[in-house]
Amino acid sequence: MKDLFLFSALFDSSHTFSYFFHLALVAVISVLLARFATRSMQLVPHGTQNIAEAYLEGILSMGRDTMGSEKAARKYLPLVATIGFIVFFSNIIGIIPGFHAPSASLNLTATLAIVVFVYYHFEGIRTQGFLKYFAHFMGPVPAIAPLMFPIEIVSHFSRIISLSFRLFGNIKGDDLFLMVILALVPYIAPLPAYVLLTFMAFLQAFIFMILTYVYLAGATVVEEGH
Repeated sequence: MKDLFLFSALFDSSHTFSYFFHLALVAVISVLLARFATRSMQLVPHGTQNIAEAYLEGILSMGRDTMGSEKAARKYLPLVATIGFIVFFSNIIGIIPGFHAPSASLNLTATLAIVVFVYYHFEGIRTQGFLKYFAHFMGPVPAIAPLMFPIEIVSHFSRIISLSFRLFGNIKGDDLFLMVILALVPYIAPLPAYVLLTFMAFLQAFIFMILTYVYLAGATVVEEGH
């Protein structure tokens, strides 16, 4: 029933169409924003370029703190920044009347989580080598390796569930909360809710980005003596 109140329902009222319609809209917004930010690069940034540079500098700062070096942070900046764009706009579009948040669907959140999961394992194997990378799963004591390995495997696979369900659950809950508020008191009361939900859109994007950096750091940064 909810899809009937969406602009996408003017074309097709199915849930599948609604999801792909809003996901495509998020992709278009992200590409257009990136295009506007780089259309006329200047030494002293202003307008959209200024916002984009502040955004990228914030991600670099996050990456330096997590990865331990500027070089590593810059290496994974394209992935993390793109995820941030997609997650944020997928979150924020859901609080606009007539639109639906793609991140309120497991189709998107699980896909992003699987991309991060596959990529950080790929980077770990590429950086350390296959045997050395999976040797870390055995733990520091050989005697407990048969116990540690399956625990580590389960722990890594649980990250897919953690990443996807955390984002999905929060945004789905936000959508339902806003729908109830708009149904009960549609005029003044929703204003504080919009502020809260906007903050949550930023927060969930931040959490997804920093966890991506954390998982990449765990897979690629080799500690001395380990």
